Amino acid sequence: MNPMRRALAALCLMPLPALAGTYPDRPVRVVVPFAVGGAADTVARSVAQKLGEALGQTFIVDNRAGGNSMIGSEQVARAAPDGYTLLMQLGPPHNTLPFFSRNVPYDPVKDFTPVAMIGTAPQAMVVNARLPVKDLKEFLAYAKARPGKLSYGTSGVGSSQQLGGELLKATTGIDMIHVPYKGGAPALNDVVGGQVPVGILVLSNVLPHVKAGKLRLLGVLQAERAKAAPDVPTLAQAGLTGFAVPDTWVGLLGPAGMPPAVVEKLRGGIEKALASPDLQERLETAGFEVEAHPSPEKFAALLAGSVDTYRGIVAKAGIQPE
Repeated sequence: MNPMRRALAALCLMPLPALAGTYPDRPVRVVVPFAVGGAADTVARSVAQKLGEALGQTFIVDNRAGGNSMIGSEQVARAAPDGYTLLMQLGPPHNTLPFFSRNVPYDPVKDFTPVAMIGTAPQAMVVNARLPVKDLKEFLAYAKARPGKLSYGTSGVGSSQQLGGELLKATTGIDMIHVPYKGGAPALNDVVGGQVPVGILVLSNVLPHVKAGKLRLLGVLQAERAKAAPDVPTLAQAGLTGFAVPDTWVGLLGPAGMPPAVVEKLRGGIEKALASPDLQERLETAGFEVEAHPSPEKFAALLAGSVDTYRGIVAKAGIQPE
């Protein structure tokens, strides 16, 4: 064997942790399992640029849309766990797909390594301003008097917004019809226009219409108030004691089994990137509350815990995978 082949053979046999010290020494692919222009794509492109500057390497965004994010996610789940193929994903749908489809080809927890949660996007419940209700209590009374007559719009099937709506129905006994859209923008347009009277949507997107008097904000769905609107109560504070859905997150994952040293290097680069004021502004404009200290452990706990919580919501709502 000539010296060059001998060197290559030795490199191939070297364990991944030993290679972590040189990581990244070639371009890194960041798979976005959605089309160009969506929330995950916006975050991925913004973070990839800053992450590349922090780690001195190119991070290439690769959009692999389809299957409600399953196509791109499966590619990453099956990739080598060397840190050169990563996934910028949203949860949901990442942590809820198995509850809606029988054919998910990976486990959302076991087949991935959580690297860093980039941020969270508070979800809010709004009604068209022409609906004669001022708060959650009045809305519930109005809905109970009109079973099956009200509809609520969301960004799509399997979203945290739909699951929040189904939990609301199961908790209160109201009967509303879910209207899934292909994204939050068309759903918001129809709620503002009154074609759909109720919306469960990203808080930052509805606030301008609330201020303009076109929508009425009833509360946020998460357990804590949103930083962007601290005066807005949670639905639990508005009268539904104990009501909450897990945080809707955007985060970076890799295949299962990534070396801890590689994960830590990526986490450190992301933390440095997120400290950039212009990146913070871009993420906040996209509707996310930036995570100040992205921790793989915190991300892993949220991912696993949210799957358990959503499993309970799905069971309570009687949703069956198709």
